[in-house]
Amino acid sequence: MAEITSPKLSVNVNKIATLRNARGGNNPNVLQVALDCERFGAQGITVHPRPDERHIRYTDVLELSANISTEFNIEGYPSEDFLQLIEKVKPHQVTLVPDPPHVLTSNAGWDTLQHQSFLELTIQRIKQTGARVSIFLDPNPLLIASAKATGTDRIELYTEAYASGYHHDPAQAIAPYLATAKAAAEAGLGVNAGHDLDLHNLAYLSQQMAGLQEVSIGHALVCDALYYGLQNTIQLYLRALNRSK
Repeated sequence: MAEITSPKLSVNVNKIATLRNARGGNNPNVLQVALDCERFGAQGITVHPRPDERHIRYTDVLELSANISTEFNIEGYPSEDFLQLIEKVKPHQVTLVPDPPHVLTSNAGWDTLQHQSFLELTIQRIKQTGARVSIFLDPNPLLIASAKATGTDRIELYTEAYASGYHHDPAQAIAPYLATAKAAAEAGLGVNAGHDLDLHNLAYLSQQMAGLQEVSIGHALVCDALYYGLQNTIQLYLRALNRSK
């Protein structure tokens, strides 16, 4: 009987950095929180440094890279500064997101038809570091062929629409994601997911999307930790991802 594999949980620590930056100093300590997330069961750490360093700073990225032992995933728009950081850090995974510097949070996936050549050249450069590459993508099976042509290893499905529609009609909300994940698997691409995933909608996504390999969660997980505690919250998220239960 084939082993049932659950998606990996990568904890995005951007919100920890936001809280630290609100008062200056180093409380909470981003590195210590990341190490604790690993100790409590998280299988990866995600950061999304932005040019204004309003949460994660480039120095945080360097410190985390030198100390964490699980998968390190760096998200961001592939500006020259970002690419040079990737070349210095050499993380396990780089997730390319098409967000301009001024946006509050990621709000769309790549148009891989329009930006195929740009992504192809960028991914070629990143892969020289040995990193796996994932590109942020809206749930649209028609984008998979051009995504594959960029040379990416995985896609990360932008799950805001799923999260918004989940409470009204879970099956309808997830349908385009399942179709896109199926097309990605047929093209030989891995599938990650992220954005607005939480303890209400995560288990259904994990159970329905058999090929899902990894989720990246930050905001909701940190909010839940205020009530449940960080260790317990990570266990709750891992339990939601557990397909063998």
